[in-house]
Amino acid sequence: MDLLVAFVITLALITVVSIWYRISPFFTLVGGAILFGLLAGMTLDATLLGIVAGVGKVFSAFGIIILCGAVIAKLLQEQGQAAEIVADIRHFIKNPPVLAGVSGYILSVPITCCITAYIMLNPILDCLEKDTRKRNVLLYLAAVGAIISYALVYPTPVVIPLFDAFSAGTSALVFDAISIPLSILVLGGVLLFFRWIGPAEGTSGSTAPACHDGTGTAALLPDYTGIHGRAWAPFIAILVSIPVSFLLLGLSHVGTINFIMLVGAATAIALAPQKVRASGLSQGAKHAGMIIFDICGAGALGYVIVSSGFAQGTLGQMTALIPIILVPFLLAALIETAQGSRVVTAVITAEVLAGSGVAASIHPVPLILLISAGSCIVSYVTDPFFWLVQRTTGDDMKTVVKSYTLPIALAGLGIFVAAVALEYLVYR
Repeated sequence: MDLLVAFVITLALITVVSIWYRISPFFTLVGGAILFGLLAGMTLDATLLGIVAGVGKVFSAFGIIILCGAVIAKLLQEQGQAAEIVADIRHFIKNPPVLAGVSGYILSVPITCCITAYIMLNPILDCLEKDTRKRNVLLYLAAVGAIISYALVYPTPVVIPLFDAFSAGTSALVFDAISIPLSILVLGGVLLFFRWIGPAEGTSGSTAPACHDGTGTAALLPDYTGIHGRAWAPFIAILVSIPVSFLLLGLSHVGTINFIMLVGAATAIALAPQKVRASGLSQGAKHAGMIIFDICGAGALGYVIVSSGFAQGTLGQMTALIPIILVPFLLAALIETAQGSRVVTAVITAEVLAGSGVAASIHPVPLILLISAGSCIVSYVTDPFFWLVQRTTGDDMKTVVKSYTLPIALAGLGIFVAAVALEYLVYR
């Protein structure tokens, strides 16, 4: 079977299974890998060996990073320190919508998961607005802010596989010198968008639910009495360890990522009280396991696709039909639509494009931005974050599309425009 046809069939079935059965993405992606391998003419044994290799490759790349981020998040949550971080930010940012967007933006990167950052912020933001509709705006902004930094800032699980595949000697500091201002600009545009559309219309009533953190404990923001150093300590340790890893230890960028996350997790563990430490480690490991296995499923599918020769044949067909600058963007958008995870999109797209003529034709920085932009275009029913936001806001589908899917898509278009401008105005 033609590989492009096999690819489209596989993504279509992954989409259908994701919508109708809502099972773990790991099983849908591994099932998709088996289907694609057989449709592409690979033997079952070769397909399974490719799946095992892909799972192992991704686990080795993300296992430590995601576990450390999950442990940091759970330990902060157990001690109420997420509320302290938001209280510190509120001292400098008084406007609640800006506070929500910036809090999601900041927490998403060191915690290595935009969904985890949103879950941490949810009960805290409940306490900022009594009006349900205004509170929901805060929740939407926290979600979108978390996704923007997660899709653009190195090192997150979205950017890491793209940087590893395409950086070609480009410094991570140079990339972030471009991506961080761009992400802040995009976040500012989203804030203006929400100011224009106003509060969500899908809710009724004027009283927000009681403030809680999921365990019955109050999650009211503490008064500001100075920066809460213990709450920020893991993040400060991560920042301090970056120059140490480069200048003193001489680590590679892969070694640096793992080193700084281990330092951050070790700091969080060391500062946590004994009664919190054990439960935080246990819950963090459980949460990390769910995340990493879903990403490993993406590695399995991506490895099988590459092993089939897809990149060599099919990408040539695509570039004959559309401008080469659109290929990474549209490929990422297609994969994101099929399975809903930005990390999975990044892993599979990196596998498919690495070493191809498309990657060789576009500068690494715009190329990474193009894929990140594509991963934001369709955040709808296959996206688990979409359903989480719908449950926590209580809004109808139309309102969630307007207040979650649409602003993320606009952010993706903004990133796309910036990437194209960089490619043609700066790097050529």
